[in-house]
Amino acid sequence: MPKSRKNDTSEKGIMRKTLAEIAAIVKGEVVGDQNLVITGLSGIKEARRGDLTFIANPKYIPLSRTTKASAILTPRNVEVPGKSVIRTENPSLAFSRIASLIFEADTFSPKGVHRTAVIAKDAVIGKNVAIGPYVNIESRAHVGDNTTIYSGCYIGHRTVLGKGCLIYPNVTIRERVTAGDRVIIHSGTVVGSDGFGYVWADGKHEKIPQIGTVVIEDDVEIGANVTVDRARFDKTVIGEGTKIDNLVQIAHNVIMGKHCIIISQVGISGSVVIGEGAILGGQVGVHGHLTIGKGVIAASRAVVTKSIAPGQKISGFPARAFLAEQRFQAALRRVPDYIKIIRGLTKRVGELEKKVKKNG
Repeated sequence: MPKSRKNDTSEKGIMRKTLAEIAAIVKGEVVGDQNLVITGLSGIKEARRGDLTFIANPKYIPLSRTTKASAILTPRNVEVPGKSVIRTENPSLAFSRIASLIFEADTFSPKGVHRTAVIAKDAVIGKNVAIGPYVNIESRAHVGDNTTIYSGCYIGHRTVLGKGCLIYPNVTIRERVTAGDRVIIHSGTVVGSDGFGYVWADGKHEKIPQIGTVVIEDDVEIGANVTVDRARFDKTVIGEGTKIDNLVQIAHNVIMGKHCIIISQVGISGSVVIGEGAILGGQVGVHGHLTIGKGVIAASRAVVTKSIAPGQKISGFPARAFLAEQRFQAALRRVPDYIKIIRGLTKRVGELEKKVKKNG
């Protein structure tokens, strides 16, 4: 059997930088030993000697005194006695950028075009494109410069992928879909599947042709096992910079604005319009043909049954103003106590009625 190897940065030797070098990457200020060598990145609880960790939430500040990390990324107003630190405006963002730069060198990606890839003769493949094993690219598809397509992906007829896209294994992007630049799509996702449309005729469900398409704008990231249905007519749109978690269903003709956040297991029915910067928490459901305004925040498991004005925070089933739902839930939890009180009062009233009748 092969020998096991710990999956850490120091053993792989892909990270060996001084605090001063790291601080320069994130425009931070070193307090302590600038020449301290960092060989790994880790969370504050799991960190070991040689690791760099970070504090983004004030509740973790006490852990800075017990962590085994050699250095810590901190906000500019935090002091950690006995530890070398890098002070930054946003430690979490700084940590993420360091990780991206350091680990990029250790990330496997295909190089060139694999011999088993099936590419139509009239497909257009840009410069510096990487295409993995068993990828199928159909007629008149267009793949932009510096795009990487991992193994087992399907790129449909006349589909366009922009520059710098990253398509992970076993993604299906069907015909006539357009994706902008720097789009990331994770494994198992299907883009451009038929919208769920049927009409009842002659005692059966007759399929309505879904002849529209899907447009994914620049800098969108779509998680694993997401389905984005094509429009019945026109297009389903995922706005620029939007981030979609795993296991999300987006139905036909949805129009999603820029920079939305859609968390796992959200279901969005057909023809919904979602405003810029909206956030839908996990397992939110949205009824069809509604408008969710700019900046709306829907808490986890909310069920949206009517259109929501911009800037609202909602929760519950059916969804309503967040604070109203919180008050309702608080009252609901007291119902068992109220039942006991009512039963007690009912009993006392009955006893008083008996006394009145007896004395009357």
